[in-house]
Amino acid sequence: MRTSTTLLLALALLGVPLPGAALETLQVIVFPGGFNWPIWAAQERGFFARDGLEVELTPTPSSVFQLTNLIEGKFDIGMTAIDNVIAYQEGQGEAPVSGTPDLFAFMGGDNGFLRLVVQPEITGYAELRGKALSVDALTTGYAFVLRKMLERGGLREGDYTLVRAGGVLQRFEALKEKKHSGTLLITPFEILAESAGLRRLGNAVDVLGRYQGLVGAARRSWAQTHQRQLVGYIRAYRAGLAWLYDRANAPEALALLQKNVRGMTAELAARTYDVLLGRGFEPDAALDVEGIRTVLALRSQYGRPPKELTDPARYYDLSYYDRARR
Repeated sequence: MRTSTTLLLALALLGVPLPGAALETLQVIVFPGGFNWPIWAAQERGFFARDGLEVELTPTPSSVFQLTNLIEGKFDIGMTAIDNVIAYQEGQGEAPVSGTPDLFAFMGGDNGFLRLVVQPEITGYAELRGKALSVDALTTGYAFVLRKMLERGGLREGDYTLVRAGGVLQRFEALKEKKHSGTLLITPFEILAESAGLRRLGNAVDVLGRYQGLVGAARRSWAQTHQRQLVGYIRAYRAGLAWLYDRANAPEALALLQKNVRGMTAELAARTYDVLLGRGFEPDAALDVEGIRTVLALRSQYGRPPKELTDPARYYDLSYYDRARR
């Protein structure tokens, strides 16, 4: 009995969930899409539960909703573009927030999977002159990526119009309804769009090179008081990612994708698998510091009020990630 009591005490001191303990719920806000696959896998396979956690996902309609509510403490974790974290930390966010943001990135996720998708009759950048393209927000997210792609394609600011249309799901639906001429989509939405007859005009990675897209983000104040939960979340997410990368799990993984993404057929799921597990996800959920430098360069060029941003380390803390890897 004494040995069992000592073991349980040691586990508690180490922050390890005790056998039979109730699961703690983490409120996680995400954009809808296949990039949530590692989370779905970790839920389905019990990796979060193994760390004493239950993850409740909330799909966000826009980055403004996601970031303002994350900053205000209504959610514990946000899976979001690191540019959103940087924007609000630097006072360049799309919407005002109460208090001083203390957001940081605690792990990486992907390279953005960003594709410029346009109406089928558009065959080149020049044909976007005078057209309206949709973005989530004008000053955050991937709007700057779109502006850089259009610039490299020979278009100047004023040659086109950017309109707010919400998150990737909302923009995808609006594009199908021909409300706009083009938008940036994230896998698997560009695959769904191409299957519906829309045209992919370009890939952001071909224009920008290294780019840090999705990250896990939280408030520093919350992380300091919830270290075990955050480390457990990272460990379970990485376990879900490793499970996806094991080709022996492909049939179950594809079924999981079809279950969670509306309109995902078996054929489209197979194509998505090749994209996301090919050049999309970071295999270890590592953070790409050089990719963050690209994000900072874009924000230094387009952000308002103007700022020269050069130090990636201001926006991340990998101590929790390092603990999760042990």
